[in-house]
Amino acid sequence: MLISEIFHSLQGEGELTGIPSAFIRTCGCNLRCDWCDTPYASWEPEGREMSSEEILDEIRKYPAQNCVITGGEPMITKGIHDLAAQIKAMDKHITIETAGTVSPDGIPCDLASISPKLSHSTPPDTRDSAWSDKHERTRLQHEVICQWIDNYPYQLKFVVRTADDLPEIQTLLESLQCDIPANKVLLMPEGTDIDTIHNRNDTLIEICKDHGYRYCNRLQIELFGNTRGT
Repeated sequence: MLISEIFHSLQGEGELTGIPSAFIRTCGCNLRCDWCDTPYASWEPEGREMSSEEILDEIRKYPAQNCVITGGEPMITKGIHDLAAQIKAMDKHITIETAGTVSPDGIPCDLASISPKLSHSTPPDTRDSAWSDKHERTRLQHEVICQWIDNYPYQLKFVVRTADDLPEIQTLLESLQCDIPANKVLLMPEGTDIDTIHNRNDTLIEICKDHGYRYCNRLQIELFGNTRGT
């Protein structure tokens, strides 16, 4: 399978923030978020072909009990179910970071980090009209999101720019018709630099206080900047 990078770092986002983890970043995505922070796994995919055994050999080098399978969109990667099963056989805790557009189909997973994409993720026609249309058609798959929620421990992580995103988030939550506790909804500031993130913090903090949602930091940006392998 095509792998963009494998590295050892701290989980920077979500319920497991701060926990040492081995990261496997697959290459390829079925979306093209306008603000994508890993274009080398999406807009301009870069990677190398690796067998499952080569990937496992890399993972064995790290002492981390937690393993994060991310992308791009890892669920479109051929062989991802078998790879996850082999990682689980190593007694690792597996987080899968997904946009929730592809059915889990029984994949081994201890935490589904589901990040449904809001309308501001759609690239403008002027950037790429073909991908703009495809992204908008694909970005929300309500039935698939519910499959993840119903079958795995999960967190719902939304990338937020302004308070204007709140009605869209609430409409989506209502449309899922699932019993989603407020503390399972994570709001993360969009941005790849400290100043942008900090400028959005006050808005997100107030929304979280008002609605019981969880604020989601981007610890990797705070610690390392927007760099690969972090």
